[in-house]
Amino acid sequence: MTGRYDETEGRGPEEPVVVRDRRRIDPLTGEVRPAAPAAEPQDGPKHAAPSEDTASTEPEPATHAGPGLGESIVDDSVSVATGLEKELAERTADLQRLQAEYANYRKRVDRDREQVVVGAKASVVGDLLPLLDDLERAEQHGDLTGAFKAVGEKLVGSLQRSGLEAFGTEGEPFDPSVHEAVQHSTSPDVTGPTVTVVMRRGYRFGERVLRPAMVGVTDHEPGGAPVDPPVGGELPLEGELFDENNR
Repeated sequence: MTGRYDETEGRGPEEPVVVRDRRRIDPLTGEVRPAAPAAEPQDGPKHAAPSEDTASTEPEPATHAGPGLGESIVDDSVSVATGLEKELAERTADLQRLQAEYANYRKRVDRDREQVVVGAKASVVGDLLPLLDDLERAEQHGDLTGAFKAVGEKLVGSLQRSGLEAFGTEGEPFDPSVHEAVQHSTSPDVTGPTVTVVMRRGYRFGERVLRPAMVGVTDHEPGGAPVDPPVGGELPLEGELFDENNR
């Protein structure tokens, strides 16, 4: 009697089927999975450890995880630093512009203050010019003597130290900006318009002319053309002959 052959006879116990998902990126979340340590099988034959060549070919776990789905790759700290630098540059430019405007304002105020002071001094000195004219005429006539002379010299000295300057002397070139010509004459002794008579002295205070000088001006007058002496054998001219007959 032939017995039935059983295929399961002579086989050992079957090993369970294990499925390991070794994908580095989770297909559901898109994140990188952490590296899991390899588990050693409890049953079954032990496999030899992989050689150094085999281990070197396996990819190493990533040290830095990349951005996940929906995450931005722009670093927010960079944009914040750039905005602060831009704002700082704008505030610095505003401060420099304000400082320049303040410096210009101070210069303008100082210049205006100086002009006001000079104008006030010039106004006071201008009111004293008739007194200076009287002192000058008294000195020319010999009446400026004694205590009156001492007071006049102190007054003139104080005004000169304040910035008063007299001009208008005989022999200086005529300048229409500071001279007022009331008399005119000609003479061959001068080479150009020259002040020959000073009727009233002029005064300036700093760069401001308080009063022009009243003067008389003399212009250059060319002399007569010289007459050539007669040459031997030539007859004198008609005018020369008339002059010789009248002698």
